[in-house]
Amino acid sequence: MKYLMLAMGLIVSAGVYSQDGNFPEARKEAVKSVMKKHISQGIPGLALTVYTRETGYWSHAEGVSNLGTVAPLTPDNLFYLQSVSKLYMAVTILHLEERGQIDLEDPITRYLNYPWLEQLDGIEKVTVRMLLNHTSGLPEYSTEPRLVSRIIQDPRQVLSPEEMLPYISGHPMDFAPGSRYAYRNTNYALLALIADQITGDHRHYMKTHILKPQGLQQTHILDGTNYMDIEGITSSYWDVLLEGKPVDISILQRANVASMKGDDGLVASTRDAVDFLKALVLGKILKPGTLKLMQDWVTNENGDPVYGLGLARYDLDVTYAIGHSGGGVGAGCVLLYLPDLDAIVFLATNFNTMMDSPIRRANEDLQMNLLLALFTD
Repeated sequence: MKYLMLAMGLIVSAGVYSQDGNFPEARKEAVKSVMKKHISQGIPGLALTVYTRETGYWSHAEGVSNLGTVAPLTPDNLFYLQSVSKLYMAVTILHLEERGQIDLEDPITRYLNYPWLEQLDGIEKVTVRMLLNHTSGLPEYSTEPRLVSRIIQDPRQVLSPEEMLPYISGHPMDFAPGSRYAYRNTNYALLALIADQITGDHRHYMKTHILKPQGLQQTHILDGTNYMDIEGITSSYWDVLLEGKPVDISILQRANVASMKGDDGLVASTRDAVDFLKALVLGKILKPGTLKLMQDWVTNENGDPVYGLGLARYDLDVTYAIGHSGGGVGAGCVLLYLPDLDAIVFLATNFNTMMDSPIRRANEDLQMNLLLALFTD
């Protein structure tokens, strides 16, 4: 498996934080041992929450939220969801679909009328469903060199999707729409624009119809007005010089995440992330038939089922999981539901999980080590 930077008693001390439920003590100790090992290998902080019906919730964190102040990391810190935000965006679109406000088979040009979009050959064949399952053939906007240069030269700026997406104009489609699967952030940035056209403001709609009804008070959508004001967001780190020394890149991280809508843009506590997925799989947000539709998997080049409508499918050898992962220059996480175990787990870090680095390479087995510790006797 690829690297995915996957009311209780409280214990807080020197970078160690736990919330105790009925999770087996032996597994707790195994998890703590694994987390301490990876902290010793250069990661500033790790946090998780796990839930099963039998054991309830258990949360734990190791390391620090900020290397400068040595403030201990806690599961109540806010963590960047990165591409896990795509799952929230997909749920928003499917909520609109259930209300009859969008048709998944509609061409996206029914909702979007941008000159830069119309210049893409074959765009009229791209449907809403193709955006959701990454079969659109649209090129990637976030790695376009001119956009990357703009961000690096002014890392504090917060851009809008309308400013960033036009950088794909003039590029050919990667493949014929609907012919195969290729993960692209562009797809979900466009879904955010479609939801804006339908609702007036997809962020307000998400807050009103998805987050607030589930009591997710520690989930926030960053934008250009609030991204420096929300308290509790953990600092972000990357060993930029490739010397195994984490560097604080929090400003770059915050501005970059605040710029991205649909494909990114959210922060949450570990418990809120678990509660979101729990509500989804229990049918509290979408209808059971819609959740089944989300698991209409498309396959990769090897014929393996990998992605549905906002849900990814992960082969864990002895079992499987559905959910989503997210990586960034200063953060990473994974949110998983393991049906065979009826368990939900969210793991987050405040360290780079996207760019190659000595620390990242040293911790490539982190997610699997933690899953084994969580669910192996």
